Amino acid sequence: MIATVEEIQAAKAILAEVQAELRQASILFDEAMEVGIMVEVPSAVLIAEHLATEVDFFSIGTNDLSQYVMACDRTNPQVASLADGLHPAVLRMIQQTVQAGHQAGISVGLCGELAADSLAVPILLGLGLDSVSLNPQAIPRFKQVIVQLTAQEAQAIANSALQQDSAAKVRAIVSSALSSTIDTY
Repeated sequence: MIATVEEIQAAKAILAEVQAELRQASILFDEAMEVGIMVEVPSAVLIAEHLATEVDFFSIGTNDLSQYVMACDRTNPQVASLADGLHPAVLRMIQQTVQAGHQAGISVGLCGELAADSLAVPILLGLGLDSVSLNPQAIPRFKQVIVQLTAQEAQAIANSALQQDSAAKVRAIVSSALSSTIDTY
């Protein structure tokens, strides 16, 4: 889990050493390979504009990010419900990461269970993510939602979600906004 710029710089130094060894051994590799990081901890989000200058892309890991933003153990049944990717605090962390990445000219993707949550789809689109990683079973539902929304509708839903104070309220506003558009919610 990357939390500091120094960690990226150290990893890139190791990568450069390995690339030099491969060149010396005449072993081919992708010279143009991109280097990115998973954004999974709040410290990475808070310095995302600095991290973005060191990498080619971000991938937001929502499972870990939700757990650490909400200061809970998602494997502990007594507090696991707090690790909710639709909590406005988590959504604001996603928003901040996307903004920092885009300001630096890098792509920002998202992986984790949040991408498979149908209620999250309009918010993720509205926040401007460049890509999501989904399990194959979730792809048809994701497509079903995105084809029925305009970018402006998704942005309006995301903006409204960011103004809420709980994940339950986020779910309610998304459900309400989608009920007129998508019958199966």
